[in-house]
Amino acid sequence: MYRWVVVFLLLMLVGLQYRLWFGEANLREILALKEAISEQQQANEKLLERNRQLEAEVQDLKQGLAALEERARSEMGMIREDETFIQLIEPRQ
Repeated sequence: MYRWVVVFLLLMLVGLQYRLWFGEANLREILALKEAISEQQQANEKLLERNRQLEAEVQDLKQGLAALEERARSEMGMIREDETFIQLIEPRQ
């Protein structure tokens, strides 16, 4: 009788170990999902920061002409009539 109980318990242990390592939602899959979640959270943080910067830029553009003028000068190379435009290019390394 004792032998059958031990055999039954060993079979249960093997069955549970099989499910843990090779079954549905096994340890490897869970670890891979945790890593994917971590990577996605990092990507989300970067995007949230980008959104904050864009929102601040939109507010600046709505509130005053100084930000609009700065953007026109830096991105479009616009200059006033009495100014001289000088562009400095850093050498490639």
